[in-house]
Amino acid sequence: MKHIIHTNGNVNGTARNTSDCPHVALPEEMFFIISIAGVLENLIILLAVIKNKTLQSPMYLFVCSLAVSDMLGSLYKIVENILIMFRNMGYLKPRGSFEATADDIIDTMFILSLLGSIFSLLAIAVDRYITIFHALQYHSIVTTRRTIATLAVIWTFCIGSGIAMVIFSHHVPTVLTFASLFPLMLVFILCLYVHMFLLARSHVRNISTLPRANMRGAITLTILLGVFIFCWAPFILHILLMTFCPRNPYCTCYMSLFQVNGMLIMCNGVIDPFIYAFRSPELRGAFRRMISYC
Repeated sequence: MKHIIHTNGNVNGTARNTSDCPHVALPEEMFFIISIAGVLENLIILLAVIKNKTLQSPMYLFVCSLAVSDMLGSLYKIVENILIMFRNMGYLKPRGSFEATADDIIDTMFILSLLGSIFSLLAIAVDRYITIFHALQYHSIVTTRRTIATLAVIWTFCIGSGIAMVIFSHHVPTVLTFASLFPLMLVFILCLYVHMFLLARSHVRNISTLPRANMRGAITLTILLGVFIFCWAPFILHILLMTFCPRNPYCTCYMSLFQVNGMLIMCNGVIDPFIYAFRSPELRGAFRRMISYC
């Protein structure tokens, strides 16, 4: 979504014309460092799961899907910074065909990061629901083959949707579709949580006898969801304001925080691996084994 993701100049100009709020600029070096950290951390998560057969369960496969989404959210900024550096050095022709194609690829990576995170969190939520309320049938319902098939469908849909959104990025319905996925995910997970709460009230004794790992997984999902909302909601709001009230002083005042909102997205990819490691003894053990091998 070229006119939204790469709008530093437009946002600044709009804010200066219609708002007294100063544009908040952050050093590009900060973006680059946080992006590198996000890529490395999530890569470690992926390697830990790949190298440890005990972690190759449906739950951790969904976690890997979320880690890939976070990594894309960090990687797009690294690629963008490298291209800007090459352009400033004169190796790329400004507004040339290669730069336009590279922008489309970067935008697709960004959209994939959001879509992948949304559907990975939804998959984890459904997985936790089945773990808690259908514990005895869990291994027959959630098999590795079904998990891989689900992930294949999710990422095929995300890739197709990401490409379509970039192609039609200048159309308002596309922006609305992109922005509406965020609240729709929240509504679905909220409904799932309410249903889980109502079931829990009627099955208190059964819930209390579940292994602690099952409940720990549900709490981990809640933390991941909270961090995701905190990091992405400001940018989603920015998209809506940029589309519907770009000249309103109050809107442009909020849009002066564009780079801060972008930084929050970068931070999401850095925070999530710490949540996995803090909440999962299995992952911590895998990290220790990987360090000892090194």
